[in-house]
Amino acid sequence: MKNKYLIVSKEILPDYFDKVIEARELLEQEKVKNISEAVKIVGISRSTYYKYKDFVFLPSDKSHGRKALISITLEHTQGSLSNVLNYISSVNGNILTINQNMPMNDAATVIILMEVLHLTISIEETIEGIKRLSNVINCKLMSIE
Repeated sequence: MKNKYLIVSKEILPDYFDKVIEARELLEQEKVKNISEAVKIVGISRSTYYKYKDFVFLPSDKSHGRKALISITLEHTQGSLSNVLNYISSVNGNILTINQNMPMNDAATVIILMEVLHLTISIEETIEGIKRLSNVINCKLMSIE
């Protein structure tokens, strides 16, 4: 299978997927103070919420192009981050924010938030392309909205 994502009718999915989305919306709209309160209102466990919160999304016309949050572990070598940024630019990714931790044990973690609306390849192919760059230890998709 080429893609990791499917479009599936929610009629065949367990109802807790909807409840995870409801809980996330309660939190985003600040209608509740914390996750415990949100999951209690919608009727799911905290573990169910944490298990699926980064994997279940509603389609939305206004955010169809969406943003992706990726985590990259780089070797502490000059030009490593520059190579990643150049690659993202080459596939028409638009970087919104970059957070880089101090290098420890010759590796640094970088979190990048990017718009993926105009990517010339899929987000999965983008992640795989980053993984193939020299000095990249690991790259994974953390979240997409």
